Amino acid sequence: MRASYFLYCLLFSLIAFSCQHSGKNSLQDQLQERIKSFRGDVGIYVKNLRNGETVSIQADSVFPTASLVKVPISIGIFSKIEAGELDYHSTLTYRDSLLYEGEDILGSFKDGETIALSKVLMLMITTSDNTASLWCQQLAGTGKAINQWLEANGYPHTRINSRTPGREADREKYGWGQTTPREMAELLVSLYEGKVISKRASERIYRNLTRIYWDSEALSQIPPHIQVASKQGAVNQSRSEVVLVNAPHGDYVFCLITKNQEDQSWSADNEGFVLLRDVSRMIWNYYEPQSTWKPADRIEEWY
Repeated sequence: MRASYFLYCLLFSLIAFSCQHSGKNSLQDQLQERIKSFRGDVGIYVKNLRNGETVSIQADSVFPTASLVKVPISIGIFSKIEAGELDYHSTLTYRDSLLYEGEDILGSFKDGETIALSKVLMLMITTSDNTASLWCQQLAGTGKAINQWLEANGYPHTRINSRTPGREADREKYGWGQTTPREMAELLVSLYEGKVISKRASERIYRNLTRIYWDSEALSQIPPHIQVASKQGAVNQSRSEVVLVNAPHGDYVFCLITKNQEDQSWSADNEGFVLLRDVSRMIWNYYEPQSTWKPADRIEEWY
């Protein structure tokens, strides 16, 4: 009787392992198949936080961050706050010299207007305000100080290049910043787990990452009632997102970054934007196969 029970348990475990193993490969195969026709380079990293399983496609290759760089900048600011060098509730004075041309909210301020540092941090993440981001990079001690934190905390490939002496060649190649899909995803996981700077700093940064205005790509394929923390990035030849999903059957994180895209358009059907939506949907359906949720009819008109 005991032998039969043991054999039953062993058989069940082998079947479960086989299913999980084939499931992981299946997701890898699905993603590999999806990116075959993409005109450019793609890096993807996926991690199931419940069981630690991963999918990796060029996950350790270096890609441009575009606005993903604003996550390390946030960390740089909170390093200063926890050290007592900045006050989260302080009032700052905006100057025209801070302006980064574009459609940013902060860039519409008049010289001499005031704003709380907490709101500048929110704008940097929530609306990806570039003027706010460059201001924060300066307040954090410049890219040099932020890069020192990244190096000291195990992120050898993630760096800020823009306005950072000695990184001019890297800026020419990658733009504002550079990272790998694995490092950016694991950085988001560390924030989620309260391991960046301090528990309270991690929590405050993470809350900002759950309040994203730019939700028409990866986030559009995840039910709106599911909490998601994310950051998006986009420049002409690169589109990217890092996303941590509190899914019903277990949290998961993924980061997708492209580079050398042939399609440099800015419409909703840009190849990079479509890829982000497709990959996000594939991962959600893989981990939540019984979910019946689908995006609302004609919601794509508002992408």
